[in-house]
Parts: sequence; C-alpha cells; structure tokens
Amino acid sequence: MQVLLDFLRAGDTLVVTRIDRLARSLKDLQDIVHELKAKNVALRATEQPVDTGTAAGKAFLDMLGVFAEFETNLRRERQLEGINAAKARGVYKGRKPSIDAVEVVRLRREEKLGPAAIARRLGIGRASVYRVLGKHAVVAVGTNGGVDADQA
Repeated sequence: MQVLLDFLRAGDTLVVTRIDRLARSLKDLQDIVHELKAKNVALRATEQPVDTGTAAGKAFLDMLGVFAEFETNLRRERQLEGINAAKARGVYKGRKPSIDAVEVVRLRREEKLGPAAIARRLGIGRASVYRVLGKHAVVAVGTNGGVDADQA
C-alpha cells in the first residue's frame, strides 16, 4: 500500500472497486484519505458513489469505512467461533507440522550434524532447528569426554 501511495502524484486519481478493499480499519482509511488529500490526489470507488471533495462525500466515505470495519470484525468473530467449536469437537487440530522433529534430533545425535548443516539438509531455517533441539533437550557426548546437554 505504501508503494502505491508513494507513487501517486498531484492530480492523479486513485481508483478502487470498493472502499473496504482500500483499508482494514476506519483509522487506516482516514489516514489514507488524509495522505491523498495532502498530495492533491482524488479518490474514486467504482462500485460506490464516493467523492472526497464534498462534505457529503466525506461523510459517506466515513460511513462506508465504519460499516466495512464492522463487517470485518463480525467476520473475524464468526471465524473464531467456528474454530473454537471445531476444537471443542476435536475436529480442528491446526496446521500439520512442517518440520520432522524426529529427523532433526536423529541428524543431531546419529550424524553429529550442527544446526546449520541440519537446516541446509532439511531445507528449513536454522532457528527452527534450534527450536526443535531446545524442545527435545538433545544430550550428546561433549568433546571433553563428559556428557553435556546440547545447547545447539
């Protein structure tokens, strides 16, 4: 969005299909409209009669923004209710893990690979390897012959 706003010049017109596609909240919408006005850029919505040059148009824009934010909040509430209901039924389990923790631990213990090498081999981030190793408290034989908790 910021790239678009930076690109606009005085005399341009920003055309959107609907005002609710422009901003996520009424505050965001007002900030965008304020920035457009400061740059002398017009705003036009193809599916709604919005003209920010008149008092009535500004009021209409604000009302559309309020209703768009209200609709977004309702949608979010319904989504959370649905997720909670699914969790209560045991249906919603979330996303499947994309990292095979058993393989990470095996590579560390058996092949004695470091976190960076494990990350490269599995195509995952090094931070993910550290997170897995931290959860599984890998124990390895240290270089001094003693048993150390692997801090990876």
